[in-house]
Amino acid sequence: MKKLIVTFAAVALLGAGSAISAQQSSAVQADIDAFQNHFKSKFPNLSLNDFSKGPYAMNEDKFMQFEAVMEMPPFEDLRDAGEKAWNTPFANGKTFSSCFSGGDETLRVQYPRWNSTSGKVETLEKAVLNCNKANGGKKMKSGKGKLAHITSYLTTLAEGQVINVIVPEGDAKALAAYNQGKNEFYAKRGQLNLSCANCHIDSAGKRIRGNTLSPALGHITHFPVWRGKWAKKKGDGFGTIQRRYGGCNKQVRAKPRKRHQSEYTNLEFFHTAMSNGMEISGTEYRE
Repeated sequence: MKKLIVTFAAVALLGAGSAISAQQSSAVQADIDAFQNHFKSKFPNLSLNDFSKGPYAMNEDKFMQFEAVMEMPPFEDLRDAGEKAWNTPFANGKTFSSCFSGGDETLRVQYPRWNSTSGKVETLEKAVLNCNKANGGKKMKSGKGKLAHITSYLTTLAEGQVINVIVPEGDAKALAAYNQGKNEFYAKRGQLNLSCANCHIDSAGKRIRGNTLSPALGHITHFPVWRGKWAKKKGDGFGTIQRRYGGCNKQVRAKPRKRHQSEYTNLEFFHTAMSNGMEISGTEYRE
């Protein structure tokens, strides 16, 4: 009986990790190489992991300000609240960890991932929401609040883990989802007729309204992020990457997409894949 249990567990883990061990699409790998080489050429003094610091990596004074804030980060209590929520049992006695396989420190880099059974991209935030619902937890907001606190805790645990999003070679549906995300990234929108790429590829490192536009490479390494702008307006300052997508859409005067629908989820799939090989830098502050 013990042997059967061990065998079943091994099969389950193998199935959970099958997307990770699949061969990367050659077309996607070509995109990743071109994307990263563009930024390496544009900013030759930065290493790959330097890009995780965004605009702070491009200005010594700004980087010193960033380091000063991170000595006593303004979000520690909220991240600690996320850790407590993650480990507090639901009414049925289970915790969030019961919904996931692998160590908690690996969860951030397990997602986003392609699920060949459902034919959809899975994200960590949506998986946490699904787990909460399945276990009878109190409803959570989709882009901030408790959800962001929990996944910021998981992002902190994942510091140093390497991003490796796989779009399986030969899987037409997976490639279609990736390409939809790619199109979302490069498509112009809104009254200002701008795309994600216009700001974060073409104009990366340039200043706009007193701020330096960050490079798209490395964006994903520190989300959910705590932003001073969000803390000043309302709420506690934390937000997920899909909340940030919505904010970007508003800034170009376009109607934001709904979170956790295919447009933003596939965008996250593409966006994260472009940072393959980079390390998760943990939860961080941004202006």
